[in-house]
Amino acid sequence: MTHPADARARGARIERLAADWLAARGLALEAANQHARGGEIALVMRDGDVLVFIEVRHRRDTRHGHPLETVNATKQRRLIQAARFYLQRNRLSCACRFDVLAVTGTPPDLDFTWVRNAFEAF
Repeated sequence: MTHPADARARGARIERLAADWLAARGLALEAANQHARGGEIALVMRDGDVLVFIEVRHRRDTRHGHPLETVNATKQRRLIQAARFYLQRNRLSCACRFDVLAVTGTPPDLDFTWVRNAFEAF
């Protein structure tokens, strides 16, 4: 059984690799692991003038489904709530979007699937 501290360390490493992967594609890191009421935002990045809230989902393999399948309506609501809190706390008013980055495999052999505008905040 995996120890919770090991799982957190693995998750942090995957998120760092994800941020680097996205930065290589033109996004700029603003913040990581932003905790807010009811949720957490893995990465906050800039894509030009747009603030991007990115949910990073990782699975070693797709035997039990693709990591994109884990971003359900409940998870989306929590991310939207956390993003609103982040914007309010930082006194920001700007264009925003929600992306999901699915990561499969184990380092250094990772596969990234990036879904821009994965869902809308209503």
